[in-house]
Amino acid sequence: MKRVHELVDAALGRSAADLVLKNANVFNVFTGTFVKGDVAIINGYIAGVGEYCGRKEVDVAGKYITPGFIDGHVHIESAMVSPAQFACAVVPNGTTTVIADPHEIANVAGLDGIRYLLNATGQLPLNVYVMLPSCVPATHLEHSGAMLSATDLEEFIHHPRVLGLGEMMDYPGVLNKSKVVFEKIRMAQGKLVDGHAPGLTGKDLTGYIAAGICSDHECVTPEEATERLAQGMHVMLREGSAAKNLLSLLPAVNQYTVKRCLFATDDRHPEDLIEQGHINHMVRVAIGAGTNLAWVLQMATINAANYFRISDLGAVAPGYRADLLVFDNLEDWRPVMVFKDGQLAAENGKSLFMNFFVDDKAVRNTLCLGEISRDKLSLPAHSATARVIGLVPHQLVTKVLELPMPVVQGEFVPDTTRDILKLVVWERHKGTGNVGVGLLHGLGLKRGAIASTIAHDSHNLVVVGTADAAIMLAVKAIEHIQGGLVIVGEDDILGTLPLPLAGLMTDQDIGEVQQKLAALHKIARSLGVKEEYDPFMTLAFLSLPVIPALKLTDEGLVDVTAFQHVPVSV
Repeated sequence: MKRVHELVDAALGRSAADLVLKNANVFNVFTGTFVKGDVAIINGYIAGVGEYCGRKEVDVAGKYITPGFIDGHVHIESAMVSPAQFACAVVPNGTTTVIADPHEIANVAGLDGIRYLLNATGQLPLNVYVMLPSCVPATHLEHSGAMLSATDLEEFIHHPRVLGLGEMMDYPGVLNKSKVVFEKIRMAQGKLVDGHAPGLTGKDLTGYIAAGICSDHECVTPEEATERLAQGMHVMLREGSAAKNLLSLLPAVNQYTVKRCLFATDDRHPEDLIEQGHINHMVRVAIGAGTNLAWVLQMATINAANYFRISDLGAVAPGYRADLLVFDNLEDWRPVMVFKDGQLAAENGKSLFMNFFVDDKAVRNTLCLGEISRDKLSLPAHSATARVIGLVPHQLVTKVLELPMPVVQGEFVPDTTRDILKLVVWERHKGTGNVGVGLLHGLGLKRGAIASTIAHDSHNLVVVGTADAAIMLAVKAIEHIQGGLVIVGEDDILGTLPLPLAGLMTDQDIGEVQQKLAALHKIARSLGVKEEYDPFMTLAFLSLPVIPALKLTDEGLVDVTAFQHVPVSV
């Protein structure tokens, strides 16, 4: 808590600060310049920048100090690790604040998932604010683990770390004045509502914004971004693991628009977090592209704080929280020191904090597959040709193919000679026994099966395989580990990554997780999976509601091409 009397005395020099970082080049977000001086810190807040004495002094000898970086929109679950392990990955890279949307875990565990995320982040040396998931379920075309109404979400709306309503993906519901959608928007009145409207333009975009939608992170072209900025939206420039839009959107940033632009990662996987970094990677890329240094640092700090109305974050100035980064240079953007609330939280790329105990029972043992029977994998042939999902290299969108298929005893069967596999979506939340079966072209798998419980957005079990026996083996292996990633051969389990927290995350060290992921990728390549596809990301995004793919319904697996409204960003 800010003790104002002590802060004033330290600012005036009447009393020594707790800590002074001496002889720094300090970035001022308000003027866009670096100034030489000392940074005085007391009780976790900045007293001032100038000449100061402290009970403890650290001479940074001309190094550069910026505010801690802020991620404006992230799904922590995409890192595949618990919030504590996520913090261990991002804080050493300079991220001291994230705005999390627990959309993924809420689609599995409902209110328990939101409670878990709030409880698991309360004591971390990372500010974790939450935007309540607005679309649980994400689509009526598939079974998810929960259904959350405005009344359900009201439990959290006044929580001090809840800032509003997360990405409103149901823009048709907004434009058609859906009662369910408008109840959620009204519930969030007085707070923010984030947007999600890829491809929306013209009067449709205007109507969407008029409903109270404040931001969008789904722009893929500078024209899209400019149209939103011109109508008062804030635009989040995104650079995730699947969707990389930063370089495409930088032309929309200028002296007039920059204040309404901020950075977001959305979904960032372990390999990218470890090898590239987090928001600091975006800073590096944007500056490398020739963007004004001051603008980049503003987008990484104060702009997000201003948008989210967090008045004491995003600046190195009196009264602001002492979330500070110290850099040796302005080139590699890897901080040598990270201070959180005035305490050293990371140094030279290593976190200085330990795991915190969290009661996670409510998000464990979430897998309920019902009866596991080979009969559920039947794909009756009603003609000599079948509809097949066609993968597109390096894209999230897919093609709809009509292909002649081999038929055995009245059923379509996979044809590895033509790279056609069986694809299965297995309801895993309620044990309904619903299983959808289809065909997939282009992955390259020659034998065995690959399975995952990461399947946006409902996170049912998705399996692709060359034969029913291998698919069944993969399903049983997933059940045994209670969610995660599995690769099997014809009759043996070749590799697993258990994700026991809602089938999405583990509390293992993120470095260990990445090693296991790398091993799984190596196995997948040995089984024939093509280099242009990440097998697990491919399975995960085949389930996105706006991609022409397959969805699991009471009627089985259906092609939802007809339901696609807009292109998907890639």
